[in-house]
Amino acid sequence: MSGVPGSYYLPNPSVWPIIGSIGLFSLALGFAMLLNDVGAGPWIMLCGVAIILYMMAGWFGTVIGESESGHYNDHVDMSFRLSMGWFIFSEIMFFAGFFGALFYARMLAVPWLADTELLWPGYGGGWPTAGPEGETAIAADTPVQAGQFSTIGAWGIPFVNTAILLTSSVTVTIAHWALKNNDRGKLVLWLAITVVLGAIFLVLQAMEYIHAYSELGLTLGTGVYGATFFMLTGFHGFHVTIGAIILTVILFRCIRGHFKPKYHFAFEAAAWYWHFVDTVWVGLFIFVYVL
Repeated sequence: MSGVPGSYYLPNPSVWPIIGSIGLFSLALGFAMLLNDVGAGPWIMLCGVAIILYMMAGWFGTVIGESESGHYNDHVDMSFRLSMGWFIFSEIMFFAGFFGALFYARMLAVPWLADTELLWPGYGGGWPTAGPEGETAIAADTPVQAGQFSTIGAWGIPFVNTAILLTSSVTVTIAHWALKNNDRGKLVLWLAITVVLGAIFLVLQAMEYIHAYSELGLTLGTGVYGATFFMLTGFHGFHVTIGAIILTVILFRCIRGHFKPKYHFAFEAAAWYWHFVDTVWVGLFIFVYVL
């Protein structure tokens, strides 16, 4: 059917959506059991994760096989592009909610609470704030006393990670140019460099979290500042992890000779997603670390 001009490829009935639903249900059920201290909860969660990974490998493999078999045409390609565009838009709205929460807490809620003194007498409303025992954060890299915490300086690991992600946007773009020019050697090289840069970013962020928890007194429970800091940076780190996995899969596909200079939407989708997480990080660096 895909060979007919103007036609749209219709895949055969698939069992993968059912398997995915079973995996998601198992994951949610296990998590609910874990929250209620039911012993089997963690094991059911692990089963759910394993089922989801199996589903993803099988479903993606099916789509790759259909693509490499020439089933997809321009109509399918356009639907893929629209779907990816809407997906990234939903991710933008996801992070916009967290940035909005940060803005509301810092610019509206904290000053208002300071004016009304609803929390406790003498509350100054300074930012960052962690509660009555740690209202004002002390300077970064100084000894932390009980009830206090330190913020993470912008010009250490955060600045290095910013440079790493911006560089990775350049390297994935060079890889894209190489694909368009059918230069497979440069394609694989620069895409591999992008994956390595993403991995370095994640390692450095893990080191930053360990430093925050063990030495700075900055945790997820450190008031509204700790909550917004770890929610924003943590979810971004999760998206970087997903993006790095996607790019790794694309890298292995490139090594196997997949994609053509004109038709390579999967590569473009991965690059779009990577540019998105890089852009979000720039916003994080400015509004969380610098300001």
